[in-house]
Amino acid sequence: MVTDSKVKTQAGLKTTDAKIAVLGAGAWGTALAMNLSQRHRVSLWARNAGHVSGMRKARANPLYLGDFKFNDQLSVEDDLQAALDGADLILSVVPTAGFRGILKDITALGSDLPIIWAHKGLEPGSAKLPYEVALEELGSTQRWGALSGPSFAAELVRGLPTAVTLAANNQEFSNEAAQLIHGANLRVYNTTDVVGVSVGGAVKNVMAIAAGISDGMGFGNNARAAMITRGLAEMTRFGVALGASAETFMGLAGVGDLILTCTGQYSRNREVGLQLASGKSLADILQGLGHVAEGVNTAREVMRRAESLGVDMPITFEVNQALTHGKSAQDAVMDLLGRDQKPEGV
Repeated sequence: MVTDSKVKTQAGLKTTDAKIAVLGAGAWGTALAMNLSQRHRVSLWARNAGHVSGMRKARANPLYLGDFKFNDQLSVEDDLQAALDGADLILSVVPTAGFRGILKDITALGSDLPIIWAHKGLEPGSAKLPYEVALEELGSTQRWGALSGPSFAAELVRGLPTAVTLAANNQEFSNEAAQLIHGANLRVYNTTDVVGVSVGGAVKNVMAIAAGISDGMGFGNNARAAMITRGLAEMTRFGVALGASAETFMGLAGVGDLILTCTGQYSRNREVGLQLASGKSLADILQGLGHVAEGVNTAREVMRRAESLGVDMPITFEVNQALTHGKSAQDAVMDLLGRDQKPEGV
């Protein structure tokens, strides 16, 4: 569990008349920005000037989120300094692969604003979770944390009820940030188990690919339930080995997000599994998605960490074999089913 009593709290976060800089204008970043703009001033930043220009003209993000209109509290920026000016909190929703880069950009501007990230996965190449990247780039005394849980952008933007978990490296900041983000249809619980929340958000994407493969092969509801349950066991073993609390995986950022991503119609990772089961190549699948499916890179990086930790993750292993080693989805499933019988708790 990553906590630090020395984290800067200064005068604390504003809970009224606050400004939040949301970095990353994909579907989830835009949905969060639109939700937060109902009660705060929000600047939504994207690196691509053409994308920003299109959003300004449409007062919407048709590229990723249809024609849902922005309100007057939401501004759109392609200049990072302009997005950060006057902000009280940064909410990073860039892909995990770009997280280190955006932290370096923020630091280069001289900003020490508190940062919450809402992307999930492990950094390609280093196999580091976002909190480890934050530790390296910001240090342990900076205020930072993760927002995760069962949440589809398409439902949040429609005003449907959503509940998530915010984990921060200090209890006071965790309370303040949760209170700031919390809203009528966005319920925010808080914790200091940054490790557990980060692991849950990353590994559930791998399990969703496995569930998609199972569904795509017509294995039925029994098999999907077994896949989710054993996937939760893998997720918990991996997280505890990194220092997380096992209890976290029974909450929203663990089993909650796992169930949603393995069963929900909007799950990009489940869709990858469904199409793998149909025999499509990974390259064709990713080209057709048009959005990031974090589980594709995460499977490889989780296996790298799991092997170094000595953690057994058979589902993750087979998903990675199918994604990066050319193994057929059918062979991966059969090898998984052919494993030796063992006690459930092992």
